[in-house]
Amino acid sequence: MCKPKTILASVGLALSLFCFGPTAMAVPQVTGLRIGEYPSKTRMVLDLTSPVKFSTFILGQPFRVIVDMTEVTWSRDIIHPPKRGLLVGMRFGLFKPGYSRIVIDAAGPVRVAKAFMIKPSGKQRLYRLVLDLAKTTRQAFVEDNRRKNFPVSGLVRPSEKAPSLNKPKVNKRTRKVIMIDPGHGGVDPGAISRSGLWEKHIVLSFARELRRQLFLTGKYRVLMTRNVDIFVRLRERIAVARRADADLFISIHADSIKNRKIRGTSVYTLSERASDREADALARKENMSDLIAGVDRKEQSNEVVNILIDLAQRKTMNQSAFFARDLIGELVKVRKMLRNTHRFAGFSVLKAPDIPSVLVELGYLSNREDEKMLRDLRQQRRLATAMTQAIEKYFQRELALDMP
Repeated sequence: MCKPKTILASVGLALSLFCFGPTAMAVPQVTGLRIGEYPSKTRMVLDLTSPVKFSTFILGQPFRVIVDMTEVTWSRDIIHPPKRGLLVGMRFGLFKPGYSRIVIDAAGPVRVAKAFMIKPSGKQRLYRLVLDLAKTTRQAFVEDNRRKNFPVSGLVRPSEKAPSLNKPKVNKRTRKVIMIDPGHGGVDPGAISRSGLWEKHIVLSFARELRRQLFLTGKYRVLMTRNVDIFVRLRERIAVARRADADLFISIHADSIKNRKIRGTSVYTLSERASDREADALARKENMSDLIAGVDRKEQSNEVVNILIDLAQRKTMNQSAFFARDLIGELVKVRKMLRNTHRFAGFSVLKAPDIPSVLVELGYLSNREDEKMLRDLRQQRRLATAMTQAIEKYFQRELALDMP
């Protein structure tokens, strides 16, 4: 449970950071995580309040070990997991409804030597999930990777099938459909501030506020690619918007860079040629979301390829640029903007061929002032109000252009 002081200190964001909703008591919790180094292996031990079913598999380029398990929550004490031995990085979170995932970055080719559960005994009241990683050769790793080596303990893996991207036929409607896309989520935390604040929580909090304000206008049907702390593939974010026949797609992010002095909001639209090196680097980083969450890049479908081909539809990209200018015009009234505010890069999440799309970087979690602003619910409301006004202006112009 969250303490009142924590809630007040985080101005309400602690609920999204550390409390996991009404089902938190119904699922096991990971209360501890330990890493041990041995001559022939690196051992990871998770302490759990209840047993879980799990499976493991490995991925290459880069070397990763994936642990999928039935849904768990995580103690707030495990914000920065240890790095030791063959384990050089780790991420965890909800991967799909009912399933959690751990992604382990390995120092080189490894194999899962053992993976098992230990029941409580004696004074030990917790269950323990034990994973032993051992070095292997690159050739052996490739062979194991090819076999996938899925079940270790009988967990049925969630479906990885790509959704259909065919837009449904819909009846004429009076309300425009707006899809809000809170970036990252679940096993993919996004940027992390110096104080330990995760991008995935900040952008979800802001997306909910933007949805609330848009809903209150009574003019829009407002949907979100995720409304909980869960991982959503990049291609699925596009698919959700297309299935809903969305009229506008807004992806919300908050970046972090080495230069801690830089702060401000920026708006990105799609272009295969980046406007500058920083925009190109950001797009490359955001496009790695699936890889960070332990998704095999070889699983890309023909539907994704078709989307890239359809980018020749210049009208959609032009509409995105018009909306970006409307956004900047309103945001500059309430927020410090980044130099060269409207930027261009090849963000995968903006590649729906028939939906005007923008990606908004609310600010930099690496900058103390920006982090403070993004934590403040009053500032979130001001930003959401400005964006709501920009959306209204955009659709008014579109309506005027469509009139005979």
